[in-house]
Amino acid sequence: MPKADLNVKGMVKNRHLSKSISDVGWSTFRQWVEYFGRKYGKLTIAVSPQNTSQNCSNCGQKVQKSLSTRTHICHHCGYVEDRDINAAKNILQKALSTLGLVTVG
Repeated sequence: MPKADLNVKGMVKNRHLSKSISDVGWSTFRQWVEYFGRKYGKLTIAVSPQNTSQNCSNCGQKVQKSLSTRTHICHHCGYVEDRDINAAKNILQKALSTLGLVTVG
């Protein structure tokens, strides 16, 4: 089960994110994900979240967008997807690549 390896300390330094991030028990959440992964025999892999919402999960090109933009639209290949789903696909691809597995867009 791939997951983003979030830099919580760095996120808390951002005044816009600090209250929201501090309110959530990220460390506890990560521990639970790892616990249930082990319990149900699933592999958990932490990956860097860098550019996961900016890169196109279909062609790999970087598509700059603000946080308020909720739809990923790639002007390189025409791929359209919800921003969070696009990021989740990129996180999965990063996790699979750490295992030496290659995915096809």
